Amino acid sequence: MGYRVLVDYYAARKMLDRYGIRNVESTYVTNEDSALSFWNKKGPIVLKVLSPKALHKSKSGLVAVRLDSEQEIRNAFKSMQKSASKLKPYKMIAQRMVANGIEIIIGGNVDVQFGKMLLLGLGGIYVETFKDFALRRCPITKYDAGSMLEQLKSKRVIAPDRRSEEMIINLLLKVSKMFEDNSFKELDLNPIILHDGTYDAVDLRILK
Repeated sequence: MGYRVLVDYYAARKMLDRYGIRNVESTYVTNEDSALSFWNKKGPIVLKVLSPKALHKSKSGLVAVRLDSEQEIRNAFKSMQKSASKLKPYKMIAQRMVANGIEIIIGGNVDVQFGKMLLLGLGGIYVETFKDFALRRCPITKYDAGSMLEQLKSKRVIAPDRRSEEMIINLLLKVSKMFEDNSFKELDLNPIILHDGTYDAVDLRILK
């Protein structure tokens, strides 16, 4: 298709920041010591490999989670470095581990007939398992965002109260605005983890 993956995670995070979309503290790491420096005994971290050739990181052994000791981090770094050796060029990032919560996906792509479309659904491994999602044409309104949420069978799981409904609706509006303002062909925020009355975008993929 001639698209390229926007692998630069800092550029992606800055874009999310500009649109007021919460995301997880992250940094590039080039060796075990830089990963340990980021960890610094401040709680568990995640290591991830970023590469245009690795769109399904979990299935490829390119994500290590809940790393909270020097030995765990060193072992995970070496293992992932070995797994990623055939994916060059690649980068590795360290992220703060987000609390357990409900995973959702907000994505977008360009339909030949309808133009830019926005998707909301259960995230993580559940996207393909349950196929519980809603689609709307961009730009969406607040009414559109609410109706997307109402359409989901998992609505009461994702948004059990009015506060969480409003949070997701506002997030949908922000992602719609970001998608409309930029020349993306596709974007994928998956998962966004809903936890403790807020959320964090944990993984991001953009095609231009």
